[in-house]
Amino acid sequence: MRKLLREIYGVGILFFYYMKYIILFGWPLLRYGLDYQDNIIIDVLWAYCLLLMVKDIVYKFFLKKQYCEQGSRKDKRSD
Repeated sequence: MRKLLREIYGVGILFFYYMKYIILFGWPLLRYGLDYQDNIIIDVLWAYCLLLMVKDIVYKFFLKKQYCEQGSRKDKRSD
Protein backbone atom coordinates (compact mmCIF):
# COMPACT_ATOMS: atom_id res chain seq x y z
CA MET A 1 0.00 0.00 0.00
CA ARG A 2 2.83 2.37 0.87
CA LYS A 3 4.50 1.75 -2.51
CA LEU A 4 1.26 2.52 -4.32
CA LEU A 5 0.88 5.81 -2.45
CA ARG A 6 4.46 6.78 -3.34
CA GLU A 7 3.81 6.03 -7.00
CA ILE A 8 0.62 8.11 -6.98
CA TYR A 9 2.50 10.96 -5.29
CA GLY A 10 5.29 10.78 -7.88
CA VAL A 11 2.85 10.73 -10.78
CA GLY A 12 1.04 13.72 -9.29
CA ILE A 13 4.27 15.69 -9.01
CA LEU A 14 5.26 14.96 -12.60
CA PHE A 15 1.77 15.62 -13.92
CA PHE A 16 1.44 19.01 -12.28
CA TYR A 17 5.05 19.98 -13.02
CA TYR A 18 4.50 19.65 -16.75
CA MET A 19 0.76 20.23 -17.09
CA LYS A 20 0.13 23.19 -14.78
CA TYR A 21 0.87 25.78 -17.46
CA ILE A 22 -1.29 24.03 -20.03
CA ILE A 23 -4.20 23.69 -17.62
CA LEU A 24 -3.77 27.21 -16.24
CA PHE A 25 -3.88 28.92 -19.65
CA GLY A 26 -5.81 26.34 -21.66
CA TRP A 27 -8.87 25.89 -19.49
CA PRO A 28 -10.04 29.54 -19.64
CA LEU A 29 -9.41 29.50 -23.38
CA LEU A 30 -11.55 26.40 -23.80
CA ARG A 31 -14.25 27.62 -21.45
CA TYR A 32 -14.68 31.21 -22.63
CA GLY A 33 -13.23 31.13 -26.13
CA LEU A 34 -14.68 27.86 -27.36
CA ASP A 35 -17.78 27.59 -25.10
CA TYR A 36 -16.68 24.37 -23.42
CA GLN A 37 -19.12 22.92 -20.88
CA ASP A 38 -18.65 23.34 -17.11
CA ASN A 39 -16.72 20.59 -15.37
CA ILE A 40 -16.15 20.76 -11.63
CA ILE A 41 -13.12 18.44 -11.69
CA ILE A 42 -11.28 20.60 -14.21
CA ASP A 43 -12.28 23.71 -12.24
CA VAL A 44 -10.67 22.26 -9.10
CA LEU A 45 -7.56 21.24 -11.07
CA TRP A 46 -7.36 24.76 -12.51
CA ALA A 47 -7.55 26.30 -9.04
CA TYR A 48 -4.84 23.91 -7.80
CA CYS A 49 -2.61 24.84 -10.77
CA LEU A 50 -3.18 28.51 -9.99
CA LEU A 51 -2.04 27.93 -6.41
CA LEU A 52 1.04 26.08 -7.66
CA MET A 53 1.87 28.98 -10.00
CA VAL A 54 1.52 31.51 -7.17
CA LYS A 55 3.75 29.32 -4.98
CA ASP A 56 6.39 29.20 -7.73
CA ILE A 57 6.34 32.98 -8.13
CA VAL A 58 6.58 33.57 -4.37
CA TYR A 59 9.49 31.15 -3.98
CA LYS A 60 11.33 32.49 -7.01
CA PHE A 61 11.04 36.22 -6.39
CA PHE A 62 10.27 36.79 -2.71
CA LEU A 63 11.81 33.91 -0.76
CA LYS A 64 15.17 33.69 -2.50
CA LYS A 65 17.96 32.49 -0.26
CA GLN A 66 21.42 33.92 -0.54
CA TYR A 67 24.10 31.79 1.00
CA CYS A 68 26.80 34.44 1.05
CA GLU A 69 26.56 38.16 1.61
CA GLN A 70 27.56 40.65 -1.05
CA GLY A 71 31.29 41.32 -0.86
CA SER A 72 32.01 38.62 1.74
CA ARG A 73 33.48 36.21 -0.79
CA LYS A 74 37.18 36.73 -1.43
CA ASP A 75 38.54 36.48 -4.92
CA LYS A 76 41.27 33.85 -5.09
CA ARG A 77 43.00 35.51 -8.06
CA SER A 78 43.81 38.73 -6.24
CA ASP A 79 47.34 38.62 -4.83
